[in-house]
Amino acid sequence: MTPNLVDRAPPWAALLVIAAIVLLPVGRAAEAPIAIGAIGGLALLARGRLRFGDATVKLVLVLFGAYWLAALLSGFGAVAPGKTWSTVATTLRFLPFALFAAWALRDAARWPAAVAAVASVVVLWALDAWVQMATGYSLGGAAEAERVSGIFGAGNLKLGPALATLAPFALLAARARWRTRGLVFAYLFLAPPILLAGSRAAWLSYALVGALLAWHETRRPRRFLAVCAIFALGLGAIGALALHDSARFGARIERTLRVLQGTEAAVDEASAGRLSIWRTALAMSAAHPLTGVGARGFRYAYPDYAAEDDRFVDTASDTGASHAHQIVLEVASETGLVGLLLWLAGAYAALRAWRRADAAARERARAPALALVSMCFPLNTHLAFYSAWWGLLFWWLLALYCAALGAREADAR
Repeated sequence: MTPNLVDRAPPWAALLVIAAIVLLPVGRAAEAPIAIGAIGGLALLARGRLRFGDATVKLVLVLFGAYWLAALLSGFGAVAPGKTWSTVATTLRFLPFALFAAWALRDAARWPAAVAAVASVVVLWALDAWVQMATGYSLGGAAEAERVSGIFGAGNLKLGPALATLAPFALLAARARWRTRGLVFAYLFLAPPILLAGSRAAWLSYALVGALLAWHETRRPRRFLAVCAIFALGLGAIGALALHDSARFGARIERTLRVLQGTEAAVDEASAGRLSIWRTALAMSAAHPLTGVGARGFRYAYPDYAAEDDRFVDTASDTGASHAHQIVLEVASETGLVGLLLWLAGAYAALRAWRRADAAARERARAPALALVSMCFPLNTHLAFYSAWWGLLFWWLLALYCAALGAREADAR
């Protein structure tokens, strides 16, 4: 262990990292701890308390390089250069913040408290959603017309994706405290708010988290299938109650089931128009195969590649859908083949770091790792990974993942 990483980070540093999630529902307030942490990261580098030769710093640099270089290279052929170059500039804040998080959370003894803190935030959001389900109101105000919006508010329908993505922290904290029964209870407790939040991408993400945790608990195919069947029955019962009591949830299910009609129009309607967006994204990728249309340039290029009757084209502003709604198509259309290769290199580096880590490091990193897997699972729809909000959450999780793998026990120092 190098001397520059031996000194113990003060408690406020870890609290600052957690504050980004606490403030996530409050507009752009989550940017404040990110900015302060980024300044702290730059100060640590300037003072020599973090060095580029450290394994954790190397992992952060490799992952950020894959993410940022894809956007940087896309800027040279961008259809909206101003938007792309501003994205390239603003995403730089994630690098020093991730380095600061690695320093703040490098003491392994702090990780149980850190996971419990994030779990507490998730539970509070879920409790607030339960109150809104019962009364129609929450800390975020009145519920949205078709979905439970919770603390995020009716004008910011991100409760489902946020709860599903951060659920591993609550689930693993419950497992650590009450073992398997705690895990089961926590999973069933979070399910109704996620279902009634109405995001079908969040439903799939949450189901994936449940399946991965079920495999981790069982490790045997027969037991795994049995546990999955029990969970499916439980979720089915919750869904049946939601269908009975919530017209909003029933409308989402009805729309989803239209995919069974098999026609292209039905599939497009069931996917809320995603089929049209994906087709347009493929056309963009074919026209700009090397570096794409530029990070965050999707909406500006959209009208040139969309069908004539595309519902997402706004003729007044000459823009279209804001992003591809699918991680592979977003990277391919906005950053091209070069971006795809860089992202694959980053994914390989993250997996290699996991494989090389010892059992204790993997246990620490399990919550952010599961969150990242559910967030990036390619057979799903997604928010924009180069956007301010989803990109912030993505990099917050990557920062915690790197910090968890690089944390050390005090006696090892």
